[in-house]
Formats: sequence, C-alpha cells, structure tokens
Amino acid sequence: MEDMMFDDKLQEECGVFGVYTKEDDVSIKEFDTTRMTYYGLFALQHRGQESAGIAVNSKGTILYRKEMGLVTEVFDDVVLDYLKGHSAIGHVRYSTTGGNSAENAQPLVLKYTKGHMALAHNGNLTNARKLRDELENVGTIFQTSTDSEVIAALLSRARIKYNTIEDALVEVMTKVEGAYSLLVMTPHKLIAVRDPLGMRPLVIGKKGDTYIFSSESCAFDALGIELVRDVNPGEIVIINDQGIKSIQTPAAKTSSMCIFEYVYFARPDSIMQGLEVYNTRYKAGGILYKEHPVEADVVVGVPDSGLAAALGFSHASGIPVVGGFMKNRYVGRTFIQPNQALRELGVHLKLNPIRSLIKGKRVVMIDDSIVRGTTSRRIVKLLKSAGATEVHVRISSPPVRHSCYFGIDTPERQKLVASNHSVDEICELICANSLGYISREGLIKSCEGADTNFCTSCFTGNYPVEIEEQEV
Repeated sequence: MEDMMFDDKLQEECGVFGVYTKEDDVSIKEFDTTRMTYYGLFALQHRGQESAGIAVNSKGTILYRKEMGLVTEVFDDVVLDYLKGHSAIGHVRYSTTGGNSAENAQPLVLKYTKGHMALAHNGNLTNARKLRDELENVGTIFQTSTDSEVIAALLSRARIKYNTIEDALVEVMTKVEGAYSLLVMTPHKLIAVRDPLGMRPLVIGKKGDTYIFSSESCAFDALGIELVRDVNPGEIVIINDQGIKSIQTPAAKTSSMCIFEYVYFARPDSIMQGLEVYNTRYKAGGILYKEHPVEADVVVGVPDSGLAAALGFSHASGIPVVGGFMKNRYVGRTFIQPNQALRELGVHLKLNPIRSLIKGKRVVMIDDSIVRGTTSRRIVKLLKSAGATEVHVRISSPPVRHSCYFGIDTPERQKLVASNHSVDEICELICANSLGYISREGLIKSCEGADTNFCTSCFTGNYPVEIEEQEV
C-alpha cells in the first residue's frame, strides 16, 4: 500500500531503541524498562509504520511481542505488564529488504546451541543474497525474507566458535557489507553495533545507571535521558552489570552517514553527529535562496520537512513565509488508493491550501525532495487552484538520480524522474513556473560541523561500497 500523499517520497528505514538497567536501579522508577522502550519507539514512529516489536530479558528468558501496525496498535497495558524485564530492545519497521509481513517484524528472537538472543536492525546489507545462499548451502533454514536474519544466522554460527558474543560480532562484521545499526540482547548483555561506514544513526543515552540506545536522540528528551554521544562507525558497545565497554573494530577511512537523515528522515529536534537537524534544514533553505533567487510574494513550506527550509529561505530572501497549507494529521500513511481519481482526492484530504494566504500571490514552494514528481505536480496544482499566480518550486536536496541500497526504499532508477529528465523538463512536468534544487555542495555546507562525512550516492551514483550485481 502506498501513502496517498507521499508515495513520491523516499521512504523511511527503521528505528531501534534499547534499555539496559540493573534490577535495583531507582533512576527508572517513573517508567519501567518496557514502558521506557514503548515511549522510545513512539518517539521513533516516523522511522517506520509497518510493524512494531519489543523483546525483554525476564530473568534470563526472552519474552517478546511483535505485530503489524503502529506502536499504539501493537501494545497496550496488558501486554506491557506481561513484558517485564531489566533490559529490552524495540523496533519500528519500514520494509526495505523483505516484505511487509508479520514474520518479518522485529526484534528477531533466536535460540541456538549457546542460548538465545534478540536482534533489532536498521539498515540494509548489500551482500545479503550472496550470504543467504552460502548459509543455505550449509543447511541454514530461514524463517523470514529479511537481511536481518542473515546477520542473526551468521552471529549464531560464529557464537559457537567464540567464548563471548562480542567476539562473534567482530567476525560477523568482517563478512557483512552495507549499512547496519544493530541492537543485540542476550540474558546477560545489551550490545549496540554500528557499521564501519556509520551510514545509519545510533546514539547512546544515560539515566542514572541505566544505559539507552536509540536511532535518534529525540526519543531521549521526553524520558529525561541524557544524550552521551553517537556510537562510532565500526564500534561495538557492550552494557552489562559491570558497566559499559567498547570494542573499536576497523572503520572506513571516510565515514558515510546518509545525508537524507538531515534532509528528511530524522525528526528536526534530533541531534546527530553533534548537529541539531532543524538547524541544518534552516541553513539549507538560506543556501537554496542564494543559489536560486526568485522574486515572489510569499514562501510556503510543504509540511513537515519543508518547513524549516522555508523559514531559512524566507530569512535569506526577505520574502515573508506563510503557513499556506493545513495538514490533516489523521489520514493514515497506508490509506488505500485504488485509482487515480482517489489518488488525486487524497491530495486534498492530506493537504489543503489556505486560500486567503495564496490567492493573487507569487508563491515559492519549498519541499525537501522530488522522487517521481507526482506529488510535486499535485501540490503545485493545489496552489494554482487556490489562486496562486505563479508557483516557483525550490528543493532542499539535489536531484535524486540513483537508487539507494543501504536501507532507504527508493524506486527503481527508471522511475526516478531526475534520472531521465533535465531540470527544465521536470519543471514542465510538475507545472511549476521555475524549479531550483540546492547543489550537492550547498547541502553539505548546510551540515557543516557534523562529526561525519556523508553518503550522497543517490545524487551522484558513487556508492561507498561495491553493490553486488544480484542486489541491483
């Protein structure tokens, strides 16, 4: 099913959240471990809306629940009261590898010769099919179609050879390629792992003696959790009753965090690699005006990820920004749209222009990206039907010309409008009066000061690791 309004967007990846506390830690009396994980996932819901799950360590036994649906649909007080334990990991999912079915929901819970564990994964392996074939040839039976189970299978096999699971993880990291932020829970430990390129985000928080891992820091704020730092590329962080320790495996010479975290995916109140996401979007808006100035009467940001860039564009240009759209926040992201007529209706259900702010005005419409071009065309038509005399579209990311293989759901390359159309042709397709994209250099400049380098392969086609032919 496609989101009737934002089927044109790059889709979210996944979100992970984990808590480890000593059983007598008083710092989390306000929220028990499971409920802390529940609220953490609630804050990460924007990263995936297909399924949700929580696994807990209950005195050495792993209990879990995972189902299709939003966090509030999967869990209630009865379930949360049942899932009692002093450590927990949770997951919200948007499928990239593997379908959107219940068996692919996470965390994955496994039993093997040395015990059992639970695993939650955000990212995508670029050699998953090759590894799956190799494992199946030696007798491994897979229960899901996800690449996360490939990691779990490698880990359970490696664990037989090593005394500790962290040593097994070191070996697994030499075999898997691509993007991964992992949480692994055993009866005695909680472990976080980030791939050597640092492509997917993962942060560490602390409350008293309790340690927390999360895909984004926004999940910490409401729970009174202190942001400690980002997990480093190639780092394995282990939490147990003795405290916290780290193993630094070889990292890539140049880190390659996905720059779309700053453009679109992350919540604007999150801090990633030392930068607040909101400020990077605001700066991108200012740079966008300098690169593509225009004479207009008002600036309108497309909710929600275009709003900060619209403010930055307005400040740099002196053109006043207005709240030109009313967004219906109660339209589900998986609303069925069986035909084009209902798809067009969906635009009006999701966004409605405020005519008094638009009529008779030359409008600058700010959005974060154009993927297929269908959504941009609909929004431009909405503005013109509301009385806009001109609509000038400005995009706070460069043209998306290449597919992503690292945990972002992008269409095949031939469906990416910028892969086979010039900017002028796209402008005509979306019925805009003018169109301007921020440059790659401008976007990187908006993230100046981040403690990382960036993957921009969806703009350039220069991938930080080789893509297996079967993955393409």
